[in-house]
Amino acid sequence: MRLNINLATHPYEDAREFWVRWGTAVGVLALLTLFLLGWTVRSWINAGRDRQNIAQIEHQVSSRDKERAEAQALLNMSANRSTRDQSQFLNGLIRRKAFSWTLVFEDLEQVMPRDLHVVSLQPKFTDQNTMLLDMRVVGTSRAAAVELVHRMETSRHFQNAQLTGESASDKGEGVIATVETTYVPEDLKGIAN
Repeated sequence: MRLNINLATHPYEDAREFWVRWGTAVGVLALLTLFLLGWTVRSWINAGRDRQNIAQIEHQVSSRDKERAEAQALLNMSANRSTRDQSQFLNGLIRRKAFSWTLVFEDLEQVMPRDLHVVSLQPKFTDQNTMLLDMRVVGTSRAAAVELVHRMETSRHFQNAQLTGESASDKGEGVIATVETTYVPEDLKGIAN
């Protein structure tokens, strides 16, 4: 048997060097692909668990909403209406009695600028059991009231502070500003956040 090898038309190639270079690259890419595939499968399984947890929590929320609606319907019955109204009245009194002026003024002292002082302070309770503070402050300039609002925004006790009104003082030496904010006392911080 005769082999015709013409090195001019078919040059010699080292196949071993080719497979070492490209085989290594293909092997690394295969390992990377396997790693990414494993990571994707793991993420997909975790997402499935998260979907199950979300569905379970949504079911709990809907059952609690149903219980609340049933309790509200029971309270709205004409026979129970007076008890409900009396209960709401007493709960409102308890909330007002639990309001600590000392804590409010201690917390205000932390955020109040030097050239500003409180003229009036009125707490209001909302339907969502949050406490709104409506306060009038007097200062030498509007900038002091704006600084108070900025300081309240960084405080953990005051949320959603807004400058709702301003006017010149009667003596013409400063500004009277109205500031509205939600107050979160120390004992309610964990509940509100």
